[in-house]
Amino acid sequence: MQGASESARPAPVGRPRNSQIDEAVLCATIEVLEETGYHRFALEQVARRAGTTKPTIYRRWPTRQHLVLAALAGRLGQLPVPDTSCTICDLAECLSVFAAAFQRLPPDVLGSLLSDCADNPDLRAEFMNSLFDPPRRAVEQTLLRAIRRGDLRSDLDLDLTLDQLGSLVHYRALFRHAQTTDAEIERAVENMLCGIATDYPALVEHNRRLSAEAQAHAHHIDG
Repeated sequence: MQGASESARPAPVGRPRNSQIDEAVLCATIEVLEETGYHRFALEQVARRAGTTKPTIYRRWPTRQHLVLAALAGRLGQLPVPDTSCTICDLAECLSVFAAAFQRLPPDVLGSLLSDCADNPDLRAEFMNSLFDPPRRAVEQTLLRAIRRGDLRSDLDLDLTLDQLGSLVHYRALFRHAQTTDAEIERAVENMLCGIATDYPALVEHNRRLSAEAQAHAHHIDG
């Protein structure tokens, strides 16, 4: 005989969400975006490729914008935060990871998607939360560690610095007019650190010393 608490438990309503369908739809969304771009993106193509239906997709994502945002966020993935105790190395690596992540996204999507979300405050917030805030938080952690080490000025404007560091990546990710090379990232970090470092020459020397140690270690292993 069932106890009172067990008999009073409500029966589950509906079927549980199928994660395999979710994954199939998100993968199909990326494939269709890569083939058609955002303007010609159609849910019918996604449903057919994922082996499901439009109503099934709409039960998971209320609009095509929500679906595309979820798919792009999945493609970006979790961005690693480097921590080598070398501020120059960490910032350059952060921006390289940042740039590489956006280069993995289908071309000609970000700008059109942002325009499509701009007039809806909730969608615009979702765009920022899904695509721009995660890499920004990774760079922010690197800056905060550098401040705690005393490498960067304690009075620097963190939000402004984040905008300046990210602007190169954001600009080229949106307009796709040029690649963001490692050399350009190094120059951007150098220009920034000249203004926000407590002792930029000391950071350069630390960077050179670590590089020399790494090369010597690699030579020792090869030998």
